Amino acid sequence: MKSKIITIAGALGSGKSSTAKRIALKLGYRHFSSGDLFRAIAKERGLSIEEINKVAELESEIDHAVDERLREMGKESELVIDSRMAYHWMPDSFKVFLDLESHAAAERIFNHIKKEGRVSQEAESVEQLLRSTAERQASEKKRYWNLYQVDVEDLSPFDLVVDTGPVPLEGVADIVVGKYKEWLAQ
Repeated sequence: MKSKIITIAGALGSGKSSTAKRIALKLGYRHFSSGDLFRAIAKERGLSIEEINKVAELESEIDHAVDERLREMGKESELVIDSRMAYHWMPDSFKVFLDLESHAAAERIFNHIKKEGRVSQEAESVEQLLRSTAERQASEKKRYWNLYQVDVEDLSPFDLVVDTGPVPLEGVADIVVGKYKEWLAQ
């Protein structure tokens, strides 16, 4: 029997959390965001999300704590997780990658910050976000390779890749739910 867990990874700003929340609602599943957990750790330390990523390069216990929580969650069912590494820890999950061009992603993040705010993340411009996002991506790529020899840019482990640029949130959620149901039925 296949796992009733959907793991959603993806580019920064691609809509991982929004999509995961919507999918969880549609399916009646629980939602968890490791990004929210990482932001909470940053806030506890009085750091920005970019700063906590740099600290995590030197303090591997930060990633290990988040990853241990994810491994434990892999024993659950009816769960949607947005996380860069959950797919790695839950190989039997339905693995989704959400993609988005970097400038469009920076615009989304900037609008989110200005509209609702974002824990441990601020920006004065889209250009500033483009730079900080590129730094964050480089930091994560380096950390996950050094910790686990996982190339976060390799899309081959995923069951589904969706470009969220041309598709609205509801459409992305519908695509994922439809493909997930097909996957479960196989």
